[in-house]
Amino acid sequence: MDARTRPAPRLIYVVTEDWYFLSHRLPMARAARAAGYEVHVATNVGDDADAIRREGFTLHPVRFARGRMSPFRSFGTIMALRKVYRAVTPAIVHHVALQASVLGVVAAFGRGAANVYAITGLGHAFIDPSGKARFMRGVIRLLLRFGLNRRRAVGLVQNPDDRDMLAELGVKPDHVVIIPGSGIDADRFRPIPEPDGPVTFAYVGRMLDDKGVRNLIAAFRIVRAADKQCRLLLAGTPDPANPGSIPQIELANWGREPGVTWLGEVADIAALWQRAHVAVLPSRREGLPKSLLEAAACGRPLIATDVPGCREIAIAEKTGLLVPVDDPAALAAAMERLARSSQQRIRFGVAARRLVDERFAADLIGKATVDLYQRLLGT
Repeated sequence: MDARTRPAPRLIYVVTEDWYFLSHRLPMARAARAAGYEVHVATNVGDDADAIRREGFTLHPVRFARGRMSPFRSFGTIMALRKVYRAVTPAIVHHVALQASVLGVVAAFGRGAANVYAITGLGHAFIDPSGKARFMRGVIRLLLRFGLNRRRAVGLVQNPDDRDMLAELGVKPDHVVIIPGSGIDADRFRPIPEPDGPVTFAYVGRMLDDKGVRNLIAAFRIVRAADKQCRLLLAGTPDPANPGSIPQIELANWGREPGVTWLGEVADIAALWQRAHVAVLPSRREGLPKSLLEAAACGRPLIATDVPGCREIAIAEKTGLLVPVDDPAALAAAMERLARSSQQRIRFGVAARRLVDERFAADLIGKATVDLYQRLLGT
């Protein structure tokens, strides 16, 4: 068949939530569409169905029970995915994040498509020390090792630490690919001057204990004791499906503390960084945090924990400062250091933006992703 008349290869993104697809995979999907792929999205359908359809993508509602990977609910999701695969006959299935990847390993069994399993951080099961979490870790390890080593399958990770983690699980090196992040719109997020007024720190993300938000509050109390002018903005909402979600009442109480403002969900993140001087993410583990990438693109210095994912963008003494995990005193010291020095903030912020242009811009990530698809299809 002539290449000009050959049907477009079909690509399905499997994502637990429609909003997460738009937030974290849209640049990749647009690059695939521009390269000639027919793009489908299989996901929980919430408020963003129309936005996905406006992109020209075909939407397939699939129910995911986030935070509750029971055998019964998982079986229903697996069967729904297999039904979509039979109807679409995709050339490639791109599973996004851990739950979609684990269920996708089973759903893809016996199908002919190439498979991408994007492991964007390891989730609560790999942090929680409980017996139930240890059992889940064992199941997840077995499924990932089985699925990612199959023919025309790859594990897609965002940092070298997660690549090494897959190697420890027994995934072959030639079945693991690193693409750093999901791509930042470097035109939408532009460098902006520091705001006037007191030095303001900002956290953007889900309100989870694993993200270090409680440690951030503890650190900010130390900072406020030394400098009563500093401010802290918290942008994001709880995630009840996650066991580490912080209760609404606790967030509301924080918002009553001097200097702390809990904003809830913020649609315009670029506008948020017009109000803040420094981005802070004291997380216990990440894939490659979009919140830090967006802050860096806006020319903001970064303070983060020295953990996988964070240290890919928060580079010590270059784009910001790294601190130990679960150490409010060290976090407070880093915050106080940047609060005292506008020169350091500006130097780190300029370097952070440069790093985004060099490694994390949407066009670079989109090209790398399409190149991966072409390699899997042998074209």
